[in-house]
Amino acid sequence: MRAATALAPRLAGVAALGLLMAGPAAAFLNAAEARKAITDLREKVEAMEAASAKREAELSAAAAAERARLTEEVATLRRSLLELNNQIVALRGELAKLSGNDETLAKELAEAQRRQRDLTQAFDERLKKIEPVKVSIDGREFMVEQEERRAYDEAFAAIRGGDFDRSVQLFTGFLRRYPGSPYADTARFWLGNSQYGRRDYKQAIELFRAFVAAAPLHPRAPDALLALANSQAEMKDGRAARRTIEELLKEYPSSEAAQAGRDRLASLPR
Repeated sequence: MRAATALAPRLAGVAALGLLMAGPAAAFLNAAEARKAITDLREKVEAMEAASAKREAELSAAAAAERARLTEEVATLRRSLLELNNQIVALRGELAKLSGNDETLAKELAEAQRRQRDLTQAFDERLKKIEPVKVSIDGREFMVEQEERRAYDEAFAAIRGGDFDRSVQLFTGFLRRYPGSPYADTARFWLGNSQYGRRDYKQAIELFRAFVAAAPLHPRAPDALLALANSQAEMKDGRAARRTIEELLKEYPSSEAAQAGRDRLASLPR
C-alpha cells in the first residue's frame, strides 16, 4: 500500500508530462488542418467566383443575344408599321379617288336615268301617236291609225265648212293614201257630196253610183241614192232621177232618205 502510495506521484507526473508533450503536437496538427481548410475554402471560393463569373458571362451573353433579338424584332416591327402606314396612306388616296369616282359615277347615273326617263316619255308619246284608236263611224266602231283619223277629220272639217274644193282635194288624197280604211266608204260618200257642192254633178253621179254598188248595206247607202237622184235632176235627167228614187223606195223603204225621196218624186217627170 505504501508502494502504491509512493508510485502515485510518479504516475501523476508522467501523466502531466504526457499532457505537456501532447499539447504542442496537437496545436501543430490543428494549424495544418486549419491551413488546409483555409486552402480548401479559398479554392472553393475561387471555384465559386469562377463559376459565378462564368454564369455572369453566360447571362450577359444571353442578355446580349436577347437584346439583339428584341432589337431585331423591334426593327422588324417598325418596318412593318412603316409599311402598314404607307399602305394606309395609299388606301386613303385610293379611297379619295374612289370617292371622286363615286361622285362622277353618281352624276353619270343620274344623267343616264334622266335621259332614260326622257326617252321613255318621248317613246310613249310617239307610241300614243301611232297606236290605233277606236272611232265611231256612222254608228259603227273601228280601230284606225291616229294619223288616218286626223286626215279624215281634216277633210270632213273642210266640207262641213263649205270649202268644197279643199274637201275634194283632201278626201281624194285620203282615199289614195288609205284605200282600205274603215273610213273609205264614208269618205267616198262625202267626196260625192263635195263634188255636188262644187256643182260637178257628173263626178258626183259616178261617186254615188260606185258607193252604192260597193257598200249597199252601208248606213249612208239610202242617202247616197237620194244624192244620186238629186245630181241626176241637176243634170236635167229627170227620168234617171225618178228611177233612182224608185230604187231607193224599193231597197230602203223605211229610211229617212226614202221619205224625202217620195216628196222629191212628185216633182220629177215620168
